Order: sequence, then structure tokens, then C-alpha cells
Amino acid sequence: MTDAAVTEPTTEQAALIARVRRMMLIAGLTSALAVAAVLIAIGYRLYRSEGSPAPATDVTAALPKGARIVSTGVAGERLVITLDIGGATEIRTFDAKTLKPVGKLTFVSEP
Repeated sequence: MTDAAVTEPTTEQAALIARVRRMMLIAGLTSALAVAAVLIAIGYRLYRSEGSPAPATDVTAALPKGARIVSTGVAGERLVITLDIGGATEIRTFDAKTLKPVGKLTFVSEP
């Protein structure tokens, strides 16, 4: 077996190697910057969504005369209240964070 002798690179080869190293350094720094930007964006969103608690609110909801609450429940980010108003059933929904009314569904019997 013959061993190939390792020779010093020529000036053109050395310039090419330096250029490739420089391009690899630029690509590596760009990739690191992109990964850092993504991690910062994820951290910011996590911090903003869980780090800031909802403001405390006291809300008084007025029910119609003779109404009674049949049931309550939570569906997603909604608070659901089922009312019995003089024999008719009504469902009212509220936003769970702000407690503002979102919708009302009334059931009536057909004549």
C-alpha cells in the first residue's frame, strides 16, 4: 500500500478553505439567531398568557322575577347558567374571564 503524502494546500486552495469556513460561520450564526428568536417568541407568549392574571371582578347579574337557577357549568372559556323562568327554560352564557354576557338561548313550547 502506498500512503499519499499530505502536502500543504496551495494559495488558491487555502483561499477556498478560508472562504468556506467564513460562509459556514455566517450560516451557523444565522441559524443560532433564528433559533434564539423562536425561543424568545415562545417564551414571550407563554409569559404573557400565564404570567398576567385576569383582573378581579365583582358582577351582579339580575334575574327576571320568579326565575331560578337550574344548573351551572363551564364549557371552554364560557360560564353556562340554565334558568327556569315561569316554566320556560333559558340558557345564558358568560365569558369566564370577564363575566360579561355572551349569549342567551330561550326555549319555548310550540302552541
